[in-house]
Amino acid sequence: MSVSPKHESSTMGTSKPTGDVPDGYSQRAPGINFAEPVNDNGYLWWYVDALSDDGTQAITMIIFVGSVFSPYYAAARRKGTVAAANHCAFNTILYGPSGKKRWSMTERGSNRLERDSNSYRLGPSRIDWDGESFLAQIDERCTPFAQRMQGNIRITPAALTSHSLQLDDKARHFWNPIAPIARVDVDLPSMDTHWSGDGYLDSNRGEEPLADGFSGWDWTRARLSNGDCAVRYEARHAERKPHRLALNFKKDGSLAFENPAESSPLPRTSVWRVDRRMPSAEATPTRLQTLEDTPFYARSLIEANFGGEAGAGIHESLSMTRFEKRWVQTLLPFRMPRLT
Repeated sequence: MSVSPKHESSTMGTSKPTGDVPDGYSQRAPGINFAEPVNDNGYLWWYVDALSDDGTQAITMIIFVGSVFSPYYAAARRKGTVAAANHCAFNTILYGPSGKKRWSMTERGSNRLERDSNSYRLGPSRIDWDGESFLAQIDERCTPFAQRMQGNIRITPAALTSHSLQLDDKARHFWNPIAPIARVDVDLPSMDTHWSGDGYLDSNRGEEPLADGFSGWDWTRARLSNGDCAVRYEARHAERKPHRLALNFKKDGSLAFENPAESSPLPRTSVWRVDRRMPSAEATPTRLQTLEDTPFYARSLIEANFGGEAGAGIHESLSMTRFEKRWVQTLLPFRMPRLT
């Protein structure tokens, strides 16, 4: 049976944030402009994640203009300046019960891309804003077994925010928490997958390759027991101090900054031994369940305390130092085929 999406009107969280506002904070138009310009050699992505209400399933979706984790884009940049729009991808990953996972990420060139302020279309898949929610219509093939992933994912924000935060000291990389609290409805008949749950939507953009700005980062978002959303960030560069953020969002999109603390180490992933850290750690997580264990990043389910409130959500660790290794990039095409 298909999921019936909930259409709740979104508010706009444009109020002045509270707490010690960091340098590099600004405001921008709320929501998404899918036609936003992207620098050559740069990137823009929109990220969605959600956890099912029963806690047994999860999804992540990343929509790229300038696919930062693409071996094809990296190889092209080594030869010179490259148009970001020639390396786009619609990445969707389902995490089912008992560790069952389905992954789709096919890179396509600019001749398969269409976008305007309210829509993005890449090959057979697209996402559109209708004034209340974002509807992603997925029609892809999973790797490595070419299983069809077809259906809809609807993201209904509780609020659209106007917050923008600089992630580096040269003002070349930015993070926009578009809808930290959202409702996500997943309806993928080809995979017999139908559920609803707590979700999250943000965006990252950069005027240069991601590896030029960062050696890596750790990031986590969690929905708290009081209904707020906590986000913790630690972006690192080998030659600079870590850039740390600790934020709490309410359903209306309003933002409170907290004093970020140093991160603490978490167990490495079991296969690829990726380093993980808990940004602005307050206590040891009570749950750290690995969803993705790859040569250069890890994604995990996490449960921990944030400002005295229990929360559950997603944790990610990224090593751009690892990604830049040629041996890592030679492993990626089987997970990320390219069609032109």
